[in-house]
Amino acid sequence: MILDAGFLISIDRSERTARTFLTAASRSETALHTTHPVVAQVWRNGSRQARLSAFLKSITIHPFEDGRPVGRLLAQTKTADIVDAHLVIIALRLGHNILTGDPNDLTTLTAMLGPAAPTIHAWP
Repeated sequence: MILDAGFLISIDRSERTARTFLTAASRSETALHTTHPVVAQVWRNGSRQARLSAFLKSITIHPFEDGRPVGRLLAQTKTADIVDAHLVIIALRLGHNILTGDPNDLTTLTAMLGPAAPTIHAWP
């Protein structure tokens, strides 16, 4: 499962829904991922984000190394959010679903990918 910023914010705030999701993901052995650009969206002050910092150490974080495919997807969809497009490209590459608080923007991006498109799950 690829995690968008909304879920990471829920972790940082220690929201019960996030803890419940993590318990279920652990039980089902669901691998959790995000991207460095998503981390950049939520990271503000590491000394005040201990929960988020610890959580990020437990998941896979993918670097931004996909400028060309991200740019192509943005051009095809006539959109501009690099972070969202990168999240979709990583999900496509890994064959994972996406958990996001902003399903509409991601749905616009995934619509161009046809049947291979990752499934978008709304958070919370």
